[in-house]
Amino acid sequence: MSISTENYETLDIVKTDVKDFLMVKEDSIKLKDHLTVLAFFGRHPKEKSTEALNLKEIIYDKFKGFKKFQIVALVTEDARVEADELFQEIASYEDLRFWHFVPLEERAILNTFNSLKNDFSLDQNLATSKVFIVDTDLSQRGRNDAREDDEKAKNKAIYEMNYYDCVEVAELKNKLASEDLRVLFTEYRQKRKGQFNSDTRRADDLKSKDEKN
Repeated sequence: MSISTENYETLDIVKTDVKDFLMVKEDSIKLKDHLTVLAFFGRHPKEKSTEALNLKEIIYDKFKGFKKFQIVALVTEDARVEADELFQEIASYEDLRFWHFVPLEERAILNTFNSLKNDFSLDQNLATSKVFIVDTDLSQRGRNDAREDDEKAKNKAIYEMNYYDCVEVAELKNKLASEDLRVLFTEYRQKRKGQFNSDTRRADDLKSKDEKN
């Protein structure tokens, strides 16, 4: 999606009823009522250190001040120690209170993953480099038509964007951070102010200073 100088479009709901955590002991950590970037780091989370660092620097640092925002990485129950080591590795001296490693039984991880719209499977370690956006109502957000303006002008075939690859720095910066999350937070601000509607709206709100909550 390209944000023009005149208008922008909402971020599509590509799937509803994403499975929340059923077996997590830390019951304060959940998808419901949060705007979540959801990752799957599985059995060996330290193998995802590159993805974690990219998420931290490009996404977390940019949006950590926004109300309800969180990054959640699902890991297996036997990966708690390794997940904590990775957390310490990326935390340094910074505040990572909105970043959570959530240990779950393997079946629970698969239940959540399979409730998302995707075209691939988790690897043998129940992990992937791709992340998903889940909104406060447990709906997955993305793009039913992810073509850029020039691709539309050339009548390129429509393709979707339902997830974002953390290994691809440009994708995180240009798609997830600069466009899709930004648009979604603008939608949420408008809803709180009673200004939201489902039609295309002026992009002046996107150009204004990001409103922290």
